[in-house]
Amino acid sequence: MTLQGSMTALATPFKDGKLDEGAYEALVEYQVTNGTSVLVPMGTTGEAVTMTAPERRRAIEVCIKANRGRAKVFAGAGSNSTAETIEGVKTARELGADGTLIVTPYYNKPTQAGLVEHYRLVAQAHPGYPIIAYNVPGRTGVDLLPETVKRLLDVKEVVALKEATGNILRTLDVFEQVGDRITLLSGDDFVVAPFIFSGGRGVISVSSNVAPRLMADLCAAALQGDIEGARRLQLSMQPLHRLLFIESNPIPVKMALHQMGLFGTEIRPPLTPMTEGNAARLQEELGKLGLLSRKAS
Repeated sequence: MTLQGSMTALATPFKDGKLDEGAYEALVEYQVTNGTSVLVPMGTTGEAVTMTAPERRRAIEVCIKANRGRAKVFAGAGSNSTAETIEGVKTARELGADGTLIVTPYYNKPTQAGLVEHYRLVAQAHPGYPIIAYNVPGRTGVDLLPETVKRLLDVKEVVALKEATGNILRTLDVFEQVGDRITLLSGDDFVVAPFIFSGGRGVISVSSNVAPRLMADLCAAALQGDIEGARRLQLSMQPLHRLLFIESNPIPVKMALHQMGLFGTEIRPPLTPMTEGNAARLQEELGKLGLLSRKAS
């Protein structure tokens, strides 16, 4: 399975406390018609941790149906419980997702050996089912080290790593350990171009919710070795990236999608709506990029 290019960690629209299925379908359409190669429902950006298992199941189901086989779908199923993760992967597999994104277990701080065992047990329960491992120590409190990634080569179901440290030296350290035996994907929108030039194959992005075509073009330029084109696109998107992370993700990206007319304003506690001042700055930047007129069709 080839995984490369711009992949979107989908935000989740809510209306009156429930999944807004129409808005979700429109977001999927906006993505697949603007170059997104992989849809990733039920990750951090999707507010999966504040959704029930039936809600997550329905969101994955709606995503897959709206996609109609055009992009790949890797559904988030990570938890700090290995047993719960196995059940989440079962749901994704039953619904027809092409694979799953599994974050390192958070809060309970497993050892490096425990991280390997977590992925091994999930893979053992779902043999042959592709897994993207997800390392985001800023959120989880645990760091999947490069030498541990090398140990994951023995778990053949782990086909890729989403590396969200934003550290290019870390990227090179991982490549030093594993070469091209696992696909590396950036989990940080700020470093997509240098990440790909260092050997990565793409990004699982937050910003591509809002600007899928720009991110797809950036990835394509970098993968084609167009250094100047990729640099230009990366720099043009940096102000947007900063604003989309000025408050906790996904607060800003949901506000941006609302300003674009794609989502309502609803977000689940303990997250709160974006502050007025930051929202105004975000809207101004969307206008500069010509995104306020971009409606999902």
